[in-house]
Amino acid sequence: MSRHEFQPGRFIAGFFLTLTGVIYAGDAGEAWDTPWFVVIPLVTAGLCLAAAAGTVAHGVRRRRRRALHTRETQGQDSAP
Repeated sequence: MSRHEFQPGRFIAGFFLTLTGVIYAGDAGEAWDTPWFVVIPLVTAGLCLAAAAGTVAHGVRRRRRRALHTRETQGQDSAP
């Protein structure tokens, strides 16, 4: 099984949207009563957190890639 790179933004967005689905499923199954407007801040907060996590992860990946490229370049120049 090939590995893929972890994307925290997608994970967080999926978690919040799944949580929203569970809340509405509980409301539809009459386990509890959920007002219609509860979902708006939940989805908005989830998407904002996902965007922040994705931006941070992108910055970290870009910095690691640049550092790795710099190390490889310096290693080739110093070889006899």
